[in-house]
Amino acid sequence: MTVTIHGTCDPRFAGVRDAFAANFEADREVGASFAATVDGTFVVDLWAGHADAARTRPWERDTIVNVFSTTKAMTALCAHVLVERGLLDVDAPVAHYWPEFAQAGKDTIPVRSPVSPPSDARSRPTRSTTGR
Repeated sequence: MTVTIHGTCDPRFAGVRDAFAANFEADREVGASFAATVDGTFVVDLWAGHADAARTRPWERDTIVNVFSTTKAMTALCAHVLVERGLLDVDAPVAHYWPEFAQAGKDTIPVRSPVSPPSDARSRPTRSTTGR
């Protein structure tokens, strides 16, 4: 299906536009947008497709959508940069950076705890309640 790609894209980032368009050509997208900045200037600002599965509402530049779990990757990236620069110690208590966090007995929780993925309960042995 041919979809019109709207917006702007600096020629240096033509590959981004091509990849964006390819998702529609392969029918992997109903609607989407993507934007990127370099030094505070938009170098990519694209949108295309529809805002609903029935394809009755066109995707606009300002279409609002849920962005599930995207902040996890950005938080991890920022934390790694801060660690690399010596500005964040993952073994220090969170309260060292955020004193209010120390309430309710959380004063010794290290930074690495909330920024690490939760443990996978499936990897732990389980005790049968049926005796088997």
